[in-house]
Amino acid sequence: MPTIVVDVMPKAELLDPQGKAVAGALSRTGHEAVTGVRIGKRFELTVDGPVDDAVRADIEQIAADILSNGVIEDVVAIHWGDDEVTAPPADETDSETVDVSLTDAEIAEAAATAPEAHDGVGYDAPAGETH
Repeated sequence: MPTIVVDVMPKAELLDPQGKAVAGALSRTGHEAVTGVRIGKRFELTVDGPVDDAVRADIEQIAADILSNGVIEDVVAIHWGDDEVTAPPADETDSETVDVSLTDAEIAEAAATAPEAHDGVGYDAPAGETH
């Protein structure tokens, strides 16, 4: 049974607070050579039978419609299990590049206020969510 791997990353023009937090931790622990980190997702899909054109088309649609949020993420690669890797072409009608400039203080504030960074104190969870 072939395993197909789909790699999804945040869009390059968007702030990645998790990546910023990891980059900061690396710097604080003496790993100054690493100047940036971006955190993405990896999906491993196992399929029955051969990976033919129909399966490829289905996986590409699943990657675009279900595994990624096209507003904030890009499918950056699909590994087909036979050492072939494809990067889906960017669809210019689906996204728009926005130039955003942030100060170091704004970046630090965004990283500190990301949901992953909360200790629960003073944080009001959305309805139905608990922390």
